[in-house]
Amino acid sequence: MPPIISVSAVAKTYKTGFIALQAVDLAIDKGRIFALLGPNGAGKTTLISIICGTVTMTSGQVRVGGHDIVQDYRAARAMIGLVPQEMALDIFATVWDTTCFSRGLFGKPRNAAFVERLLRDLSLWEKRDSRVIELSGGMKRRVMIAKALAHEPEILFLDEPTAGVDVALRRDMWGLVRRLRDTGVTVILTTHYIEEAEELADEVGVIDRGRLILVEKTATLMQKLGKRRLTLTLQQPMETIPPELTDWDLTLTDDGQHLVYSFDANAAGTGISGLLRRLSGMGIDFKDLDTSRSSLEDIFISLLEREA
Repeated sequence: MPPIISVSAVAKTYKTGFIALQAVDLAIDKGRIFALLGPNGAGKTTLISIICGTVTMTSGQVRVGGHDIVQDYRAARAMIGLVPQEMALDIFATVWDTTCFSRGLFGKPRNAAFVERLLRDLSLWEKRDSRVIELSGGMKRRVMIAKALAHEPEILFLDEPTAGVDVALRRDMWGLVRRLRDTGVTVILTTHYIEEAEELADEVGVIDRGRLILVEKTATLMQKLGKRRLTLTLQQPMETIPPELTDWDLTLTDDGQHLVYSFDANAAGTGISGLLRRLSGMGIDFKDLDTSRSSLEDIFISLLEREA
């Protein structure tokens, strides 16, 4: 099955000369949650805006559901729902009218049952007759999602969907995103919350300075690039790491109380047993040890450092 989104050699240079994107290639399969990560100004919003048709690319080609976004704009756009970072709502309209109006913009017939189900899924049903101006910031964000889903799109773009919302609402939105994926909707999100991508995404793309530097399944990325850490809590603090321990990838915390060893959990030998023997032979005692794995944030930072 061909990808539902196909981006080929897409570039964007603004009139000021700023190069926002450099020959980006990307394919996203149907029914996936794809997280696009990158620092501010990396090109995340520019890329999704081009796919959604709100920004014109300088060169390249984008196909959505097999439709060229330039030559067959209407068909491509009808497949997409977009929740931008900025609030774009008629603050004096009710939640119900806002959702129904958005549905009508795409030529969809009235369907009160569908709109009710959508508002219930977003915990907006009790607010259906409230005007947008009366809602909290989190509820307004939900209305934005209702607008984007009103015409039953096959693809949903979420640009920083949980920025500025509380933890409880963020978790609710995560649940909604998973339910959408389970119904076959393809979800593409940009986020600054690394744990959000790690929790939700089937696949991750990392963009930096307009270049897509990596696209990988989240689980595979964690396995390939993730390291584990052994943290030893020392009986006596150290000032520096002794030269006899240079064979191991060790760091010492600022207070000198913890010795941290990073290792590849997939390697044939982790080196832990040798390290512990060496410490024992040197008379370095520890009172506790703990292991943890690298997070997606660690991997993200290391990738950007590698590209710098």
